[in-house]
Amino acid sequence: QVQLVESGGGLVQAGGSLRLSCAASGRTFSSYRVGWFRQAPGKEREFVAHITKSGGTTYYTDSEKGRFTISRDNAKNTMYLQMSSPKPEDTDVYYCAASTQYTVVVFIDGYDYWGQGTQVTVSS
Repeated sequence: QVQLVESGGGLVQAGGSLRLSCAASGRTFSSYRVGWFRQAPGKEREFVAHITKSGGTTYYTDSEKGRFTISRDNAKNTMYLQMSSPKPEDTDVYYCAASTQYTVVVFIDGYDYWGQGTQVTVSS
């Protein structure tokens, strides 16, 4: 098993920047593909980005591509989401998740472990 804890959320102005972190403990972090999701109140959790075990390949939804950057540091057991020029519509709770699958995973059911979420609020 792996335990995930997000941090770095908060209030940011539109056009600014924010970096979310996801710290892992437990089983070897590098054993998992990991990803970020976002969720607004009353809505389904949505896929944001995914990164392979080595960090060599990343995958994004079209709306986040070019604005958000997912990365990981396996030596520190930590994953990141760099949010550049966020927009007010990026206001959501952001979750990190770990998967034991062997391919890119964009669906909630493909992830085995989840963090508790961190709130991001983007002001206009």
